[in-house]
This record gives sequence, structure tokens and C-alpha cells, in this order.
Amino acid sequence: MKVTFLGTNGWYDTPDGNTPSVFVETDDAYAIFDAGFGFYKAKSLVRPGKRVLLFISHFHLDHIIGLHTLPLFKFPQGIDIYLPRGGEKALRAFLRKPFTTPPLFLPTKIRFHEILKDTKLPVSFERARLRHSVPCYGFRLTADGAAVAYCTDTGLCNNLKILARSADLLITECAMSPGDKTPNLFHITPETAAHVAREAGAKRLALFHFDPGKYPTIGCRKEAETAARRIFPDTIAANDGTTIIL
Repeated sequence: MKVTFLGTNGWYDTPDGNTPSVFVETDDAYAIFDAGFGFYKAKSLVRPGKRVLLFISHFHLDHIIGLHTLPLFKFPQGIDIYLPRGGEKALRAFLRKPFTTPPLFLPTKIRFHEILKDTKLPVSFERARLRHSVPCYGFRLTADGAAVAYCTDTGLCNNLKILARSADLLITECAMSPGDKTPNLFHITPETAAHVAREAGAKRLALFHFDPGKYPTIGCRKEAETAARRIFPDTIAANDGTTIIL
């Protein structure tokens, strides 16, 4: 399994990063978590022959704005987009004129799937609702003998720990600064992420979804990495282009 970070900022793009998108290549499929503006980079990574599965965590614009770049893609296998219940209506409201190109006119066929209890998925997959200001879901993908947990936009909650359990790689948000004591129900610090990784028995931790207001430079991300490593040594602060092989 190969994990590539296409976008590692939260909220908005800066010279240090695009908004969130994480690309996972397995033996049998490409799984993409969220479609922030970093999503456009998937164009150079997808090859014919494997299914392309896009999982949307929630509908804040920084997690779907990259879908505006879909006209760049010409994937013969199309893209299967997996959404929460009721999500197809919400996403179609965005994927239409005058906002962007409607699916009917895209060169790549788009197929929508709302995830229900009996939904059959082509990969071993779990999801759980996280603690955020709007309904937001974390994901856990198991393939090629490894498990990756993707948990963006969340406060500390039990489902974050459940998805992280014994994961080979826990990818979690880091919107708050190291040592920040400001009450925040919907985002976490690097120290909180590290405590979750340690308590859940994860093997590695990757921090991403950095609030660009709190992390204006790559150096600030390194400070978050250092803070987390004091608690959970096998931590990295991911940047756009960071690749991890599992």
C-alpha cells in the first residue's frame, strides 16, 4: 500500500499546501480520501485498470472544492464517489452550473454511492462519525495486509480511537497549535493526536489538515511534529507530496 498526500492544508490553499486530499494505492484499487484542491494531482497518479474510489468525509468546501478540476481527468474506469446518506443530493447541488461542470459533461464517468448499512464496497472498509460542527466521517481502509485510518476534522471522541485501533498508519488532523489550551470541540492539537495514536496502539502517525492561520510556515509544522514525537515517536508532519509505503 502506498499513501501519498496530495493536500495537507485545512481551510484554504497557501504556498505550503493545498486543501485536503490523500491518495492510497492498493493492489486492487485507488482510494482517495476527500477532494480538496490537492485532488487535482490524482490526474498524474491514476492508471487504467484499477477502480478509483473517492470517499468524502463531509461537505465543507475545503474538502470538495477540488471536484472543480474533474474536467482535467480522463479515467476510462470512471470514479466511484462514496457519500453519507443524503450526500448525493448535496454534492450534485455543487456539481452543476453555474458553479462547475455537471457530471453529464465530464470526460470521466462519475458514479455516486450513498453508504448505508448494507452497502457493498470493493475494499475492506469501516467508517464512523467524528466530532465536528457538521456531520463528518472518518474512514479505515484495510488492504494488502495493512490498515490506514483517515480522520480529518474532529475533536477528541471515542470513534477517533476506534478507527485508529492498531492501525499501521493513523492520518489525523492537526488544526490546532502545539500546547493550545483553547477549548475546541471540533479540532485537535498534535499532542492530542499523539495520545490517541499511543492509546489506540497505532504503529505510525501522520499529521495533516494544518490550519494555515496557525501554521503559516513549514517550520511551524515541524514544531507540531516535535511536540507529537515527545508522546508518540513515530510521527511525521505530512506535506504535499509526502509518500508513505506500508
